[in-house]
Amino acid sequence: MYNMSMEKLKQLAMTKEELGCTPDFVLISGDAYVDHPSFATALIGRVLESKGYKVGIIAQPDWHSAEAFKVFGKPRLAFLIAPGNIDSMVNHYTSAKRRRSTDAYTEGGKIGRRPDRAAIVYSNRAREAYRGVPVILGGIEASLRRFAHYDYWDDKVRRSVLSDSGADILVYGMGEKQIVEIANRLKDGESVNTITDVRGTCFMTSDITEFEKDSIVIDSYDDVKSDKNKYSRAFMVQYNEQDPIRGKRIIQKQDRQYLVANPPAYPLTQGELDHIYSLPYTRVKHTSYKEEIPALSEVKFSLTSCRGCFGACSFCALTFHQGRIIQTRSHNSLIREAQELTKQKDFKGYIHDVGGPTANYRQTACKNQLEKGACKGKQCIGYEKCKNLRVDHSDYVALLRKLRAVPKVKKVFVRSGIRYDYAMYDRDDTFLRELIEHHVSGQLKVAPEHISNRVLELMNKPDAELFDKFVLKYKQLNKNKGKEQYIVPYFMSSHPGSDLNAAIQLAEYLKKTGMKIEQVQDFYPTPGTLSTCMYYTERNPQTGERVYVAKTQREKDMQRALMQFYMPQYRGLAREALIKAGRDDLIGTGRNALVPPVVKNGDGYRTTASNQRSKAKGNSKNNRNNNKQRRR
Repeated sequence: MYNMSMEKLKQLAMTKEELGCTPDFVLISGDAYVDHPSFATALIGRVLESKGYKVGIIAQPDWHSAEAFKVFGKPRLAFLIAPGNIDSMVNHYTSAKRRRSTDAYTEGGKIGRRPDRAAIVYSNRAREAYRGVPVILGGIEASLRRFAHYDYWDDKVRRSVLSDSGADILVYGMGEKQIVEIANRLKDGESVNTITDVRGTCFMTSDITEFEKDSIVIDSYDDVKSDKNKYSRAFMVQYNEQDPIRGKRIIQKQDRQYLVANPPAYPLTQGELDHIYSLPYTRVKHTSYKEEIPALSEVKFSLTSCRGCFGACSFCALTFHQGRIIQTRSHNSLIREAQELTKQKDFKGYIHDVGGPTANYRQTACKNQLEKGACKGKQCIGYEKCKNLRVDHSDYVALLRKLRAVPKVKKVFVRSGIRYDYAMYDRDDTFLRELIEHHVSGQLKVAPEHISNRVLELMNKPDAELFDKFVLKYKQLNKNKGKEQYIVPYFMSSHPGSDLNAAIQLAEYLKKTGMKIEQVQDFYPTPGTLSTCMYYTERNPQTGERVYVAKTQREKDMQRALMQFYMPQYRGLAREALIKAGRDDLIGTGRNALVPPVVKNGDGYRTTASNQRSKAKGNSKNNRNNNKQRRR
């Protein structure tokens, strides 16, 4: 652990003057530079710096020409392309394909500081700036688009982003191990074209003869873009081989060349993970920025305790990026970081989160994963629980207790989300009791996602009955503690498998339980997920069975409206959905009705019955006042 005081820490250089020498690497970032380990630019930059390399950062350059990519001159070893913490298309567009108005990873939240398809644009501009300099592409945008993939915004299958970008190497996954190995080999004089055996990387070649052994050749780009069955088949190979222990190399032809994807990088050891988070981050935005970076406020006083997720929700891309094997930091590492947080001038005594993809996963799903890998074709947890799943919160409970005891820490929250099913499978209630007593700020956010078991099975989420049991248990434990705290559930509309009847089933559940959902997430088909494959092919790639998919924006809007039927602005759409589904019985003023009926008044306007009654009362009052005036 670096023992420098916060005042003496230096940020990575954003100008040639700050760096004072020719950089080994120039890192092009789609995000504003924030020197915090939750931001990929800082993480990769600090790791390379710790190995003795000089790194210059060009954050959000003007991509309209190559000039902005020449700030540091020609890098000695390579350009590194990091498009951002979020895929640039997701960053720019909503699930309805409407342009977003803000960008949380940009100074002042301003939109438009990065291009669409940043991985491709930045790579091409870097190549244009200095011919012959290796270009290494990484980040989640590259990771999830490494194979031929369905692109929701173009509504078609696109080539691997490596093929379109012209980069020399694509790094997938978190990337720390890969980038250090690539850096060392470039420094030793090896050509980038011969660095073809690094785990967690992809490269292009015109001859696969030497790579075919122990590889799986999947259907080509030309095949998968024209045949949805072949697309599903290729996707399932990618999905099943995403394992560092047993996963195989995958080859996919892209036009005249071949994409070769080496097996995933091995998980980081606890010591390696501790080292990465001990590097001298200042944990603030670069000094050149005058306005705030909105994304920083969410994580500035949070601690990352783990990586990976064996939950494997179908709609989540994390399995394809970080994998299913949990990697954890030591208690000492996290306590030291908490102590560093307390030294920051604006620390108010609150640690906002201690977690990761899933906060309460602090161990591998079973004892065999580190030796044999995650089971192929099976899930650890989800709609059903594997009999070999280890359920134990004792390590996480011990960690939270230690963090609560750190001087100057008033409260430690858990906000990154817990798996309520994993908590329910624990026969010991200690974690839930302590979570409720010490780590919830009035509301606990959980993600049941739906209530239809047909949809939940496709999502790989637990059945609806388990969520009901959790709600009852949560309420009872709060009552025992004399607390009044609430559950904020997240539900998703229009996921593959969800038709209007499933959406109505969810609406009836919300009505029955009295839950009012203020935010609804429409299913967003992002690259690299099982659910996106279902959306595109309209089949479950695991079984081949047909899956209903809401494709029109009108139906998506109706499903969303049904989840917020109690809001006046959504009643018309909800009513339309109910009529279309033949569920007129839920339109009315009765106890079980979702929306009031529509009547036609004398003026020809359509209003609800309740509004008609209000208008009638208003007219009666106005008539009485008019009569009074006439009498006067």
